[in-house]
Amino acid sequence: MTSDVSSPLQYSVVIPCYNEAGNIAQLVAEVVAAGGTGDHYEIILVDDASTDDTLETLRRLKATEPRLRVLRHALNRGQSAALCSGVAAARGHWIATLDGDGQNDPADVPALLAKAVSEQDTEAPVVVCGHRTQRRDTFVRRLSSKVANAVRSRALRDATPDTGCGLKVFARATFMTLPHFNHMHRFLPALVQRMGGRAVSVPVNHRPRLHGVSKYGVANRLWVGIIDLFGVSWLIARRFRLSAVQEIAG
Repeated sequence: MTSDVSSPLQYSVVIPCYNEAGNIAQLVAEVVAAGGTGDHYEIILVDDASTDDTLETLRRLKATEPRLRVLRHALNRGQSAALCSGVAAARGHWIATLDGDGQNDPADVPALLAKAVSEQDTEAPVVVCGHRTQRRDTFVRRLSSKVANAVRSRALRDATPDTGCGLKVFARATFMTLPHFNHMHRFLPALVQRMGGRAVSVPVNHRPRLHGVSKYGVANRLWVGIIDLFGVSWLIARRFRLSAVQEIAG
């Protein structure tokens, strides 16, 4: 893999979305503006069984944007399941993820991609994580996120100040070797480190939500997050290092 970010289909932008009809057209336009012309990238929107006009909006966008691919879940399965579906279908070497609400800025994607290319190591995979240094959320969401990040960092030692940021870049091959489970998207740095990799954080822009409502609140993040934290801690504790293997001839 070279550092030429214009090589054919170098990366795939994967965007899980649920009931984001008011945000998705602008978001796709911004991804295209950041990626530029050419066929070195694709955009994969995974509609997690939206009940609004998200699918109809995506169909209209697909008619005019050849780089756009649309996947649709028959049933709502959550953000991690949508992310897994998108990465599995992706054709790019690198994966860039964005939330579908438009709060992540696609203009930050090239910098994270460049960082991933410069940090890549054949022996140690890397995940580059966005760090929202200036959150544009309500006080309650900022506080809950700060507490969650502090608890997660202390428990998992993932050295990542903002694991909840939806803007991340990693190699597709790396993601496909990770354990896949509900809410895994919140623990990507720890999961990559579990397999001997590294997590690197880069400051990114964060924007207010313009349309729709957040799908997450304190109630459906705090308690589930605590349960998930125990599960990921168990996975890390149970890891083992592979031994050198020698095949014995006849």
